[in-house]
Amino acid sequence: MIDLRLLREDPDRVRASQRARGEDVALVDSLLSADERRRSSGVRFDELRNEQKGLGKLIGKASGDEKAELLQRASQLAADVKAADAERDAADAETQELLQRLGNLVHPDVPVGGEEDFVTLETHGTHRDFAAEGFEPRDHLELGQLLGAIDVERGAKVSGSRFYFLTGVGALLELALVNAAIAQATAAGFTPMLTPALVRPQSMAGTGFLGQAAQDVYHLDKDDLYLVGTSEVPLAAYHMDEIIDADRLPLRYAGFSPCFRREAGSHGKDTRGIFRVHQFDKVEMFSYVLPEDSQAEHQRLLEWEKQWLTSLELPFRVIDVASADLGSSASRKYDCEAWIPTQGKYRELTSTSDCTEFQSRRLSIRVREDKKVRPLATLNGTLCAVPRTIVAILENHQQADGSVRVPEVLRPYLGGREVLEPVAK
Repeated sequence: MIDLRLLREDPDRVRASQRARGEDVALVDSLLSADERRRSSGVRFDELRNEQKGLGKLIGKASGDEKAELLQRASQLAADVKAADAERDAADAETQELLQRLGNLVHPDVPVGGEEDFVTLETHGTHRDFAAEGFEPRDHLELGQLLGAIDVERGAKVSGSRFYFLTGVGALLELALVNAAIAQATAAGFTPMLTPALVRPQSMAGTGFLGQAAQDVYHLDKDDLYLVGTSEVPLAAYHMDEIIDADRLPLRYAGFSPCFRREAGSHGKDTRGIFRVHQFDKVEMFSYVLPEDSQAEHQRLLEWEKQWLTSLELPFRVIDVASADLGSSASRKYDCEAWIPTQGKYRELTSTSDCTEFQSRRLSIRVREDKKVRPLATLNGTLCAVPRTIVAILENHQQADGSVRVPEVLRPYLGGREVLEPVAK
């Protein structure tokens, strides 16, 4: 959540952020009104309580008619205090509810607009000219079937649409990717983490995934637990309700977990293969830093993502995501999109978001510095979303006979294998 003091001091900035997100600007005025009622009712309650305390002392010293009058006043005061307390609690609850609905403040340099209004910052690598090489590229599903690596038919039989099996070299390729990604993250100073896939409501809400993203979240009603769509959630909640000494920062974690997404609203999109699925594994980077260091950390996370995609020898571009396409917790977000030859376009493989103090305020995570305590900043960055990375590797490194060249960075994790060969039928 944002700082209420900032809302009071500069409501126009918050309105502009809401407008850039394409969200309800009137929410800002509703929140200002609720906050004013919360503060005024709090003052009223304190005044009445002080009067009540003072009256109690007078009653002890009074007698006769004076005492009777004071007792009558005390009875009225008790009712007024109770009413003021209820009014204060109601106003506070309304303020918190509205505050939870407000997105993070959009960074002023973020391009304004919707999904297609991003700005391309960098382009890396070269698209292969398959025509010049003398063959038509196969898509990842055809290649995966030739290699005995992907089985979507049995995935659908067992679990439904958008589920799959990775088999044989497909399973080995996932394990190679995960191990290589964790190795890179560990070398960069991240602490490897295996995180829970089920979290409590306060963890999911605190990270910002029960707002605009709620439709994509799986909920287990009987247990009141949520399946995570990213290990960002347990990594953000890891230090919930804690105060961290400043000399421990930055804290950097690399979490590996299964991820679950309903993919609501994606009907008809990416139905072929494993690009958009309900369950997948992912390696996620997560950082806790001082607020003034968040922008520099954001650039570092982006550089680690670029290092990863470069090591996989994939052509990709970096985009500055437009304001209306940001998640509610992100102040700014960069995506790295790999070239997918059979689609003839770039598709998102990794992303990194600067969430500033938004999540730490919701999760009550603070930093202690010079005897002062304040919220810190959190950031996240996908290093390897496995299925999409497999899609990009198969399509970009395929050869005319249906085999796939293995990027050098993965070979040590595949027993030195240089090529994935089609399996005999």
